[in-house]
Amino acid sequence: MNILTHLHLADISKTHLGANLAGNFITASIDNAPQALRQGLWLNHEINQLCATHELTQELIALFPKQLTSIAADLMFISFDYYLAFYWEEYHHLSLPDFSQKAYSELAEFAAQSDVYHPQPCLDIIADMRRQDWLNGYATPKGIQQALTQRAKGHPHSALFNGADKILAQMQIETETAFRTFYPQLMAYTRIWSRKTPSDYLPE
Repeated sequence: MNILTHLHLADISKTHLGANLAGNFITASIDNAPQALRQGLWLNHEINQLCATHELTQELIALFPKQLTSIAADLMFISFDYYLAFYWEEYHHLSLPDFSQKAYSELAEFAAQSDVYHPQPCLDIIADMRRQDWLNGYATPKGIQQALTQRAKGHPHSALFNGADKILAQMQIETETAFRTFYPQLMAYTRIWSRKTPSDYLPE
């Protein structure tokens, strides 16, 4: 799960930040979700589907060392958060510190409730994110390592994340080129999806 990119895409499409983030944890039907969350949950699914199937992302995943195939998508998403933070001013009108505070505030409101559509694993991440200021740290080596450590937690192949920061450094040209090519397309798709959301999923 690429946290910063999901939040950024939610913001530029004017959809619910918490729902876009929580969609990675929710298995319950969107149709039964609170109306205010449905569009964000639906958008999360569309974003994840495109990221998993797009030619550019599939080509990038295939470039990772074969022994890292099982975590290649995770490493790609972490690299995308890094480049989004690094080039942030090109993709958003607010500064990253200002956006981070806005996101933390909205996510804190979302985290005030706990149920199947506000799943505890997501709420735990929101708490850690704000306490350790993950969003502002993504464009730093420490931020990358923190993201790798977080992603490794509970992962069936967690040991493979050891030293993965060195792999990302070695693949800088490939990952940056893929991000700079793919992300503007993803932003455009996200804005289109927000306008073409099924009527049952639109907020009241």
